[in-house]
Amino acid sequence: MKHLLTTLLLAAAATLALGADFTDAEVRKVDKATAKLTLKHAEIKSLDMPAMTMVFNVKDSAVLDKLKAEDKAKLWGRIGL
Repeated sequence: MKHLLTTLLLAAAATLALGADFTDAEVRKVDKATAKLTLKHAEIKSLDMPAMTMVFNVKDSAVLDKLKAEDKAKLWGRIGL
């Protein structure tokens, strides 16, 4: 948990320093068997990306134990952080 908190804080600091914007997201599906997470997100203006639903591979599948459908999240709009 300490590592996750440190990672989130560093990502937030880097995001703010680069002027990236955050967007709302919602967990639509958690697939522990394939370590995938489906998120529905609002428009990401800094990437010129419309609102959509996307599937993400999750490196640490233990994270999926803490998530469930309809959980709210925030995504940042910069690639390569």
